[in-house]
Amino acid sequence: MEASIFTKIVNGEIPAYKIAEDDRYLAFLDVFPTTKGHTLVIPKQQIDYIFDLDDELYLGLMSFAKRVAAAVEKAVPCKRVGVAVVGLEVPHAHVHLIPLNGMQDMDFANKQKYTKEEFEEVLEKIKAQL
Repeated sequence: MEASIFTKIVNGEIPAYKIAEDDRYLAFLDVFPTTKGHTLVIPKQQIDYIFDLDDELYLGLMSFAKRVAAAVEKAVPCKRVGVAVVGLEVPHAHVHLIPLNGMQDMDFANKQKYTKEEFEEVLEKIKAQL
C-alpha cells in the first residue's frame, strides 16, 4: 500500500501544523479548512476506512479527538465543535473537528484560505489549551 499524505506527515516527510501527538494518534490543522481551527485527528497506523479500525484503536481515536476538540473549543470562538467523518478525500481514517457557528461551517466545498501566520496563531492558541 502506498503511503497516504497523512502517513507522510506522521513520518515527517511533509510538514504539518501539529497540535497534539502520542504514540498512536496525531492531530493537526487542516490546510484546506472550512473554518479557522479546522483540525484533523488520525491514527498513525494507515487504515483507509474508519470502521475497519479495531475497537481499541477506534475508541482511542475518539478519546484523543475529544481531548483535542475541548482545546479547539476554548481557543477558537465558536458555538461548538462539530465532528465529521467523510473518508473519501484521503485513504487514511481521519476525524474532522470543525469550529461551528452555523451549518455553513460544515460545507466542505467552502474552503477558506489562511496565511502561514494565521495558521501558526490558531495553532498556538489551541496548543495552549491542551
